[in-house]
Amino acid sequence: MKAVVLAAGEGTRLRPLTEDKPKGMVEVAGKPLLTHCFEQLVELDAEELLVVVGYRKEVIIEHYGDEFRGTPITYAHQREQAGLAHALLTVEEHIDDDFMLLLGDNIFRANLEDVINRQAEQRADAAFLVEEVAWEEASRYGVCDTNKYGEIVEVVEKPEDPPSNLVMTGFYTFTPSIFHACHLVQPSDRGEYEISDAIDLLIHSGRTIDAIRMDGWRVDVGFPEDREEAEERLSGEGEGVAVEAVEGE
Repeated sequence: MKAVVLAAGEGTRLRPLTEDKPKGMVEVAGKPLLTHCFEQLVELDAEELLVVVGYRKEVIIEHYGDEFRGTPITYAHQREQAGLAHALLTVEEHIDDDFMLLLGDNIFRANLEDVINRQAEQRADAAFLVEEVAWEEASRYGVCDTNKYGEIVEVVEKPEDPPSNLVMTGFYTFTPSIFHACHLVQPSDRGEYEISDAIDLLIHSGRTIDAIRMDGWRVDVGFPEDREEAEERLSGEGEGVAVEAVEGE
């Protein structure tokens, strides 16, 4: 399965960390955000990394070149940052089967393989990892409403009055049908082509989309304090490994 990584953003909320580099090259625990993403996708047996670049794209391309640990990289250029659905369309020509999508500013230590396994069952047109958050925080995200079978029946981007506190995380699997939906999406109130609107179009066309509850953690690195949180979590992970090693001696 190919993997798409969206990494075109400027990262204005991360300034001054992004004054001379794109968001994906901001270091967390000693390595760029994108390296964390690529490592996870390679572990998930991604056969190719399709990386959507934009702002300061040359920094990313020069750093990674045409492969990452033996997995080929293909770059697509999003000329204007007009939303995730807009970004996804830049790789349409490279995909003809089910694929993974990872937002390039997310660090996961979670059950991503469960999403891939659900997609492989071929009963769903899409599946993605969802997370319960505090109700007062839900309006910051794409919010999902599900039925009793765990299928998503509605997705709303950053709603003022969230229908649930279950939110999209940043890891998805799709069939190529998502591209048709992305072509139909109209600009939102924010002036962007939202991936949540494309997903909602799939739902209303009768497609099945499954929600997989997250087991583990993730950090969406949007602000400097998120970077600090991610480093703390990764540091704790390392300490846990060290403790296990000592106990095993």
